[in-house]
Amino acid sequence: MLCKRTYKNQITLPVKIAECFEGVEYFNARTEKEKIILEPVKMTPLKSSALKVLRKKVAALGVTEGEVGRAVEWARKK
Repeated sequence: MLCKRTYKNQITLPVKIAECFEGVEYFNARTEKEKIILEPVKMTPLKSSALKVLRKKVAALGVTEGEVGRAVEWARKK
């Protein structure tokens, strides 16, 4: 099936291919011998214990909620 790359480097998957991956939202993309390989990625939420570790690291760094908000605003401007 033919796909076209847009000026924003986006490629739309044909419906027949997309239907084979129902419920898949993310794909890992890589190249292999001049081919594009897409592999479905299953996203799983962090376990509460992993989240606790992350929160402790953020607290140890002294990062505040306001700093996170400003960082997100800065990143979205780019």
